[in-house]
Amino acid sequence: MTNYIVLAIPVFLLLIGLELAITRLQEKDYYRLADSIGDLSCGIVAQLVEIFAKTVLFAGYVYLYTHQRVASLPMESWTVWVVCFLGVDFLYYCFHRMSHEVNAFWAAHVVHHQSEDYNLAVALRQGAFQGWFSWVFYLPLALAGFPPLMFLTLSSINTLYQFWIHTRVIGRLGPLEWVLNTPSHHRVHHGTNVEYLDRNHGGILIVWDRLFGTFEPERAPVRYGLTKNITSFDPFRIAFHEWAAMLREAARARSLRDALGHLLAPPGWSPDGRTLTANQLRAAQRAAR
Repeated sequence: MTNYIVLAIPVFLLLIGLELAITRLQEKDYYRLADSIGDLSCGIVAQLVEIFAKTVLFAGYVYLYTHQRVASLPMESWTVWVVCFLGVDFLYYCFHRMSHEVNAFWAAHVVHHQSEDYNLAVALRQGAFQGWFSWVFYLPLALAGFPPLMFLTLSSINTLYQFWIHTRVIGRLGPLEWVLNTPSHHRVHHGTNVEYLDRNHGGILIVWDRLFGTFEPERAPVRYGLTKNITSFDPFRIAFHEWAAMLREAARARSLRDALGHLLAPPGWSPDGRTLTANQLRAAQRAAR
């Protein structure tokens, strides 16, 4: 099974070097050595874990396609490729949005948002356990009859596309902003500004965010990182700090309902309101105006 992400790594490193050179010429300090090492370390660990995980999880897709599919869609049809592309991108949006709206999913995804920098190296900063959550979202494509190799190719393209949008070097892209996820849109996604929290979840297309009310254009300068940054480059802490915090709060909960809330409610939720979710923060911001 071809791993297109691994094959693209030399190109990723070349583009990171190019961006670094451009920003140095522009006298912009977009890279910090310790943070970039953290980004690359997370990427390496994620790829090592996925050697095993992707094989197992892709086998689940193949099993459903082989034994449970409701149709046999032809690989040769460009129409099937287009529909599968839209299906992959929409289901990625669903997974990505859920990763920001359910604490347990956020614990797996938060690694990608920890950096207070924003550059191409940050694109490689991925949670090692995120794939164990995401694969379930794509199973409807197997049941519908989209061939496994078609799905694998298009999901890899979806991932590869998202590398280049992790940059501050590229500004607005005119009419393309209406349809495609762009660096401007994704900068918003990585922002900790209240109005930017949990916005712009699209993969290749931004139309899902526009359709489902999660779109926000880039207006104010973006503050990157987390609402409460971890200020650590320790790989173990990077990978597990959110899991530890979530499970600690669940263990201290006074009821089963509160314990489940810490696992399944949006990030920032608390039973007594001492911390707030993104929607609650936005509501408080609007009330204060």
